[in-house]
Amino acid sequence: MTNFRDKAVAGIAATPPDEPPAEQELRDLARPSSALALLAVFRHRNYRLFFTGQLVSLMGTWMQTVAQAWLVYSLTHSPFLLGVTSFAAQVTVFFIAPFGGMVADRLDRRKLLLLTQSLSMLQAALLAGLTLAGIVQVWEIVALAFGLGFINAFDVPTRQSMTLDMVGPGDLRHAIALNSVMFNLARVIGPTLAGAVIAVVGEGVCFALNAASFAAVLWSLILMRLPARPSRVRAHPLREIAEGYRFSLASPQIRTSLMLVAVSSCFGASYLSLMPAFAHDLLHGDAASYGTLMAGVGAGALIGAYGLSLIRERWLSLAPVAAAVCFGLGLIAFSHSHMMWLSLMLLLPTAASLILLGGTTNTTIQIVAGERFRGRVISHYTQSFMGMMPWGSLLLGWAATRFGVSDAVSFGGLVVIASAATAWFARRGQRWRFKRAD
Repeated sequence: MTNFRDKAVAGIAATPPDEPPAEQELRDLARPSSALALLAVFRHRNYRLFFTGQLVSLMGTWMQTVAQAWLVYSLTHSPFLLGVTSFAAQVTVFFIAPFGGMVADRLDRRKLLLLTQSLSMLQAALLAGLTLAGIVQVWEIVALAFGLGFINAFDVPTRQSMTLDMVGPGDLRHAIALNSVMFNLARVIGPTLAGAVIAVVGEGVCFALNAASFAAVLWSLILMRLPARPSRVRAHPLREIAEGYRFSLASPQIRTSLMLVAVSSCFGASYLSLMPAFAHDLLHGDAASYGTLMAGVGAGALIGAYGLSLIRERWLSLAPVAAAVCFGLGLIAFSHSHMMWLSLMLLLPTAASLILLGGTTNTTIQIVAGERFRGRVISHYTQSFMGMMPWGSLLLGWAATRFGVSDAVSFGGLVVIASAATAWFARRGQRWRFKRAD
């Protein structure tokens, strides 16, 4: 008798027996999703290991993110220095991510992740030691944030491009949705724990717990067994990077998607760096209030992650535009709220829209890029999403100091809506067809 799990697997894998492999991959990618299809991804042993280890590690990462921002604001009470810290943590991603994508296309991705995750553990341990010793200074926090950004420039493209290695093309969209669920489940739990831990024992313990959490992901990577990747001719590193950019710019789907993500990240997603100012100045709260707001962001993002799993291939060109409009409107509404319950309610659709925007563009570029360019194209996505945040954090931090937090975030929301209109007109009259490059 066919069991419940087998039915779920068969529902997303069945195709006509005479269908060519490339067309079968595209049919699987385009197939509508469901909760059963998401659960069926766990039949891949490597993905089960990855999901478990990353979930534990990401909870620690979010604890450190919240504690680091609160520590900086407690020491300085400066929105601008909040922006500087966020800028330092991510600006290296903007410049180095293309090299990270090139390396991810060349080397064993599992071994590369073992290195980057070990270095991230060391960074968290150093920050914990300085804070617990009571000698930490703002410049040290900024310097360690800069170091973590350099590590992430190699870690993020490698980790995202390894998703297809773990699950195959038929489960790619579902795995991306589950990655978002994992990331944002950690975003709900991590900030909530961080707010309580900061209130009771201080920020240093959050950093120490984050350092310990990396043991889970390192152990999961050690247990993984991934299939060998096909060999390819290697050119000069700079030539390969340039070739990746030419590929991305030549594809209308990738080009428009990256533009929309870059603008939305710079002027919209950077509102997260100002969250301590919202909690302290607008809502008159404390560290627990800040943790509650960040948990609200995570809850909204979880909603968006599940919504991502339901989006069909034919909607992929329209979904990012609609999501960007909703994100911009949500930012404007949230920035003018002075009540905690209302702020939390507004964060749900705002965060959900950002996840839909990022997830649909990520899916698009992975479908179009194929194996040969996947690491480099994902590095362009990383550059546009994570790499543009520091510039936005710096800009919004300056604007918040000059004009106020509410007006700065409202302006960012208007720019996001304008970028959605630009993306809509860029794709109008075109028939986007998603074809794998390999």
